[in-house]
Amino acid sequence: MWKDFFYYTKSERRAVYALCIGIALLLVAIWLVPDASKSLVAETPTVDSVALKAFEQEVKAQTYVQKEKKPLVAVKSPVVLKSFDPNEADSTELSRLGLSPYVVRNILKYRQKGGRFRTPESFSRIYGLEQEQFDTLKPYIRLAMPKVAEIKEVDTMTVRKVVEKKPFKYPEGTLVDVNSSDTTELKKIPGIGSGIAKAIVAYRSRLGGFYSLEQLTEIEYITPSLVKWFKLEGPVLRPLKVNKAGLEALRAHPYLNFYQAKVIVEHRRKKGQLKSLSQLSLYEEFTEKDLERLSAYLKFD
Repeated sequence: MWKDFFYYTKSERRAVYALCIGIALLLVAIWLVPDASKSLVAETPTVDSVALKAFEQEVKAQTYVQKEKKPLVAVKSPVVLKSFDPNEADSTELSRLGLSPYVVRNILKYRQKGGRFRTPESFSRIYGLEQEQFDTLKPYIRLAMPKVAEIKEVDTMTVRKVVEKKPFKYPEGTLVDVNSSDTTELKKIPGIGSGIAKAIVAYRSRLGGFYSLEQLTEIEYITPSLVKWFKLEGPVLRPLKVNKAGLEALRAHPYLNFYQAKVIVEHRRKKGQLKSLSQLSLYEEFTEKDLERLSAYLKFD
């Protein structure tokens, strides 16, 4: 009975055989097609792959060019040794002698400031010039003689500087008024310079004037040997108004300290105006010597 189901005619059998062969070919094609598609995708360039490949080629080309490039070498001018005057040679001539730009600059600066090379050895003292290089250049140094006009000008300037350095001083026996002389006149006294002259004027201003030449020794650096140059032509005193001056004005006087000035201010506040030195003698802050020195300066009206 099964033969009835599986019995085929000759033409049907041919059709079955053809179908089987077709199926077999289809299976073979399916097995081969993936590889072909892969190779096709691999061989077909995309936009990204093309750009990447172009970038890689550009990098390789630049690397090759960099390898082929040679480092730059500074070309130095040849050294030309010939006679030169270091007082006249310009920067180009000095550079051709083999001197470095630093040494050339120092030479030019020295000349701009009025410097002049008198001997070959003076040229060797230029900062930065090595001894070996100087020994090489020394036979080529030719110094021109200075002109007569230049020598006279230098001598005149030297004399002028010497005169300026020695200010005029009074001869022995000259007397200067201690209360009226200014710093210019005081500096004409031998042994007194600008500092001591200013100290004398400042102390005189604080005192209100000198009433005795011995007061000069209260100033630092004033010795008895300097006092002999002064005289008093009547004291020119500026009195200190004891009943009107404030605390700061009182204590600014060389003969009054802070505590003494405060006593005066407190006395005025509690007891009224001061009328004489005897009232100050009642306070322990004032000694007899203090009152004696102040007598010439305090004014009670």
